[in-house]
Amino acid sequence: MHTTVFERSFPGSAIVEQALADTVHRPFWIDDLGDDVVRYPQLESELQTDLVVVGAGYTGLWTALRAKERNPELDVIVVEAQRVGWAASGRNGGFCVASLTHGYENGKNRWPKELDQLERLGMENLDGIQETVERYQIDCDFERTGEFNVAVEPHHVEWLKSDGGGGVFLDTDAMRASVNSPTYLAGRWHKDGAAMIHPAKLAAGLARAATELGVQIFEESRVSGLEELPGGVRVHTGSGGVRAKQVALATNVFPSLLKRNSFMTVPVYDYALMTEPLTDEQLAAIGWKERQGIGDMANQFHYYRLSKDNRILFGGYDAIYYAGRQVKEAYEDREETFRKLASHFFTTFPQLEGLKFSHKWGGAIDSSTQFCTFFGTARKGRVAYAAGFTGLGVGSTRFAADVMLDLLAGHETERTRLEMVRKRPLPFPPEPFACIGINLTRWSMDRADHNAGKRNLILKTLDAVGLGFDS
Repeated sequence: MHTTVFERSFPGSAIVEQALADTVHRPFWIDDLGDDVVRYPQLESELQTDLVVVGAGYTGLWTALRAKERNPELDVIVVEAQRVGWAASGRNGGFCVASLTHGYENGKNRWPKELDQLERLGMENLDGIQETVERYQIDCDFERTGEFNVAVEPHHVEWLKSDGGGGVFLDTDAMRASVNSPTYLAGRWHKDGAAMIHPAKLAAGLARAATELGVQIFEESRVSGLEELPGGVRVHTGSGGVRAKQVALATNVFPSLLKRNSFMTVPVYDYALMTEPLTDEQLAAIGWKERQGIGDMANQFHYYRLSKDNRILFGGYDAIYYAGRQVKEAYEDREETFRKLASHFFTTFPQLEGLKFSHKWGGAIDSSTQFCTFFGTARKGRVAYAAGFTGLGVGSTRFAADVMLDLLAGHETERTRLEMVRKRPLPFPPEPFACIGINLTRWSMDRADHNAGKRNLILKTLDAVGLGFDS
């Protein structure tokens, strides 16, 4: 087995320990909102509405906003178990990308006949997000920078050269002239297919825009079940409830309120670090003047980007599944991963030695076996759902909202005719088979990264049955 660049060249342990010495364990984006966060009331009574949305992350907020834009007279209520944007919507890397299929390769392998259509719809969706941000004056640090895919191993260079997903290829010199890292061997710049955003500000801004259109939001109102009624559905909460003609489920990584979806997603934990703001001298040392998002080409990949105040978010690599498919706060703190990320950071940017990390955090990703969203309806078409974004949901949640609203309206549209929308992925097996299978897959992907990208029998078998993933 070969070593990777992060094993061939790594910083001293003292550099890593010093950088992590004063780091707080909180999501930077949520912390950065400060004391001006709007709080919404708890649901403590029985209400009636046209549409109730369960979940106030991106999926739920986009659904509420888009529903009011379609029909301003519609009565819409959002109920949230915790707070607006507190889970994945406030913890992600802030990559708002056009892809609806978790990247070009995943889309090509699963829906080749629809790929051009999916790529077009994805770009239209990203344009729609930008238009919404501008129309409602949502202050979420939106920057349409595009993103780099970078090669850090020789076999990655060949992958980039043969990439059919477009973009501009950069050789070693051109790549390092744009962003100066000794790990870079080549890159591909997708100039218009991604924007960088402040995740928590986007969630707060969507909530504000929705309420200005008349949507009611209730926080700390956990939904415990759905009850089918004549002509509608009742959503049960601890101290109240909502009777609605229709329901949109936007619970994503959390246990589904529909038994049919119990095995459709698993929570996989992702981790990130945020540096303190870089000085002008430190910025000059790495270049990065055009502020693109960056992701490397490994199966276990890193993603990183600049914030508005010139911090670097550095995350990814470890994707951890804990047996039992539960979402637990205890899983958000994993020192082994934080130390590994810090080491990989200084391998990537050794010229930033001495820079400290201000924040470290983790969060759960709702992973599906097709590695992107699945959709459907229940309760005689009165309930719609979307879940399984698998870590690339910042942009595609808006598309998911439109799909759910199309389904609830009973309208056949270009979106609902897509095979990607109509076909359900395979479910995950029950425990202990899920844990064994997921961790064997992760081990195999790590082995591929250490063997010039060559996939072993496990990965080839998954590819053959339609469960393979190539980042």
